[in-house]
Amino acid sequence: MSGPRRVIALGFFDGVHLGHGALLRRATEEAARLDAVPAAFTFDRHPNTVITGQPVPLIGSVEDRIWLMRHNYGIQEVIVAPFAAMQRMDWRDFIEKYLVGQLGAIHVVAGHDFHFGYMGKGNPERLRQACEELGIGCRIVPKVVQDGITISSTYIRTLIAQGEMERANQFLGHPHLLTDRVGHGKRIGSSTLGFPTVNLRPHEGVIVPAFGVYATRVWFDGTCREAVTNVGVRPTVRDNDGRVTIEGFLLDFQGDLYGHELRMEFFRHLRGERKFPSMEALAEEIRRNARQTREYFQQIRERQQ
Repeated sequence: MSGPRRVIALGFFDGVHLGHGALLRRATEEAARLDAVPAAFTFDRHPNTVITGQPVPLIGSVEDRIWLMRHNYGIQEVIVAPFAAMQRMDWRDFIEKYLVGQLGAIHVVAGHDFHFGYMGKGNPERLRQACEELGIGCRIVPKVVQDGITISSTYIRTLIAQGEMERANQFLGHPHLLTDRVGHGKRIGSSTLGFPTVNLRPHEGVIVPAFGVYATRVWFDGTCREAVTNVGVRPTVRDNDGRVTIEGFLLDFQGDLYGHELRMEFFRHLRGERKFPSMEALAEEIRRNARQTREYFQQIRERQQ
């Protein structure tokens, strides 16, 4: 075996929620103990999308997964493998030839429901037995339960789709986030509403939160600004083309962020999207939402003191 010695957490990790966090935290702890590299293995696409042909809407992009694993749990390397190319691999070859032989795994961490290899024949018990035969460590992490509910990406997707962002964030263990490079919009915010705006494109295959207005935070260039963000089709705007947009109205900021990489964090659903009788009425409502947003984040700061 050549190359770095790795402790590898195994899973798809969509959303990188608290259940995933139990695996990732264990991997970093074992890596520190063994003087190895803490790593995570994931796929480029959800296995069910490839197997069934039916797309599974994801909580976040691959890039979001990688950032969360590194930032929140200290994972140094994230191996993103093409599922379509690996789905026919024998489960034992996956362990012996790929994890140990190619990636240099000396310890692996997996969840109680992890399946792998051709037709999903690999399971936690087979993983544990094979690792014991190979002389490498293995830890199977049991399910993580909160409020009597097993934390899962499926449940969190439902919460986000319904706009229940605060509850979703409780199970994620972090604010739901979307990352993108800022594109040009119609400059409705700056020209008409008095707020500079940023426009994000919904990522293909990534779930869009329920249409409506949210209290959000926007990170760019190492700084953070509070924002009122509309998700939807902007029915009040003239010449609306019907496309779904994610448009953030930045508070207490002046400038143009076109082309900047931006990370938007969702905290609270303020109201549903609706059509207003005029742009002036829309502007007044957004100013009210801005006051709500400021009050919301002020309450968070006071609780943290």
